[in-house]
Amino acid sequence: MASSTHFSLLIFSLLISTSLAQPSFRPKGLLYPAIKDPTTLQYYTNFYLGTPRTYLDLTIDLGGTFLWTDCDQFNSSTYRPARCGSAQCSLARSNGCGTCNGPSRPGCSSNVCGLFPDNTVTHTATSGDLGSDYVEVRSQDGKNPGPMVSVSNFLFTCGSTFLLDGLAPDVRGMAGLGRTRISLPSQFSASFSFPRKFSLCLSSSTNSYGLIFFGATPSKFLPNIDVSSSLIYTPLILNPVSTATAYSQGDASSDYFIGVKAIKVGEKSVNINSTLLTINRDGYGGTKISTVDPYTVLETSIYKAVVDTFVQELSGVPRVASVAPFSACFSSKNISSTRVGPGVPAIDLVLQSPSVYWRIFGGNSMVWVNDNVLCLGFVDGGVNPRTSIVIGGHQIEENLLEFDLARSRLGFSSSLSFRRTTCSNFNMTVID
Repeated sequence: MASSTHFSLLIFSLLISTSLAQPSFRPKGLLYPAIKDPTTLQYYTNFYLGTPRTYLDLTIDLGGTFLWTDCDQFNSSTYRPARCGSAQCSLARSNGCGTCNGPSRPGCSSNVCGLFPDNTVTHTATSGDLGSDYVEVRSQDGKNPGPMVSVSNFLFTCGSTFLLDGLAPDVRGMAGLGRTRISLPSQFSASFSFPRKFSLCLSSSTNSYGLIFFGATPSKFLPNIDVSSSLIYTPLILNPVSTATAYSQGDASSDYFIGVKAIKVGEKSVNINSTLLTINRDGYGGTKISTVDPYTVLETSIYKAVVDTFVQELSGVPRVASVAPFSACFSSKNISSTRVGPGVPAIDLVLQSPSVYWRIFGGNSMVWVNDNVLCLGFVDGGVNPRTSIVIGGHQIEENLLEFDLARSRLGFSSSLSFRRTTCSNFNMTVID
């Protein structure tokens, strides 16, 4: 990841001003880079926290409950622990109160409330102190980046070094964008009084970066292409049972679920058990979107049905030996190239009505495993998984996704390649 980090520093940090906006300035939104790590296929962002300003790489966790970082390697003169019984603890829904016998520092304080930082890649969690500190972030107005702004009391949780196992090299924690009161979207909208929504646009390239937009949705991508006005919307569904590794009784899931009703491959309906597509009273089933799963994960019976139908629809193309973790692989010599990727049957996730569907073209359904082999980029999630369909990172790359929390809906663009643009084509000319 070192080369990608160096790239992001050279490009994105050129936008970092030495001075902050005037106190009277109220941004319409905020902007963070989203960078793809070539080894883990995880996405990470750059975060500036504390005094002196500490540069952190944090894995982007779409359904994560809050920001956590390894406080064993963090120190700041402006860090403040959240004292037991405080309004901060109440906002974070923390009921625990802990002490620490060592020297006082971030992550080791007495009379402080705690939460459970969760590595959602390895499904490992531990206890950690809740605290707040100073954050600097680039503003944006939907068209261009603007001045730097700050949040003086941003809440986050201290994790431990062992929680970093399984994350991309040099990453220092995870940035949670989930449906909680102290996730990044909630805190930023409360701090600046802009709408409770954010947009995610992940680049498929490790040589350019995508972006996370808080507040104002990006209205134009180069070359002067309006993407946001043509978004298709579907309701966000709340899973009443937490899907986190560690949680308290009664906690709802912070993940973003949508109501997939059926799946089609090349306009042909896939025969699947529809009960798996709904969330039962124990929180099992349904469909969620994930940035920590590199590929879409399907419950075994759904996976077999989708793969079988896809193979039938692509029967004229020779199959080759499977390449883990994929089972359906093909000779690329017999597959044409199109504007939206390899010329294979589109996969439709049918939503609230037959006329509303998320179309996955070849650029998002297929994975190049070498110069001669293309594989269907879906993996088998086993029998009775917690969630029946997990839409993974590869399937949402080069798609603009708008998570409107106030209206509880998801807006999606399908492949930006169809519009002759990409997620790395936002106009990065700074307007101070």
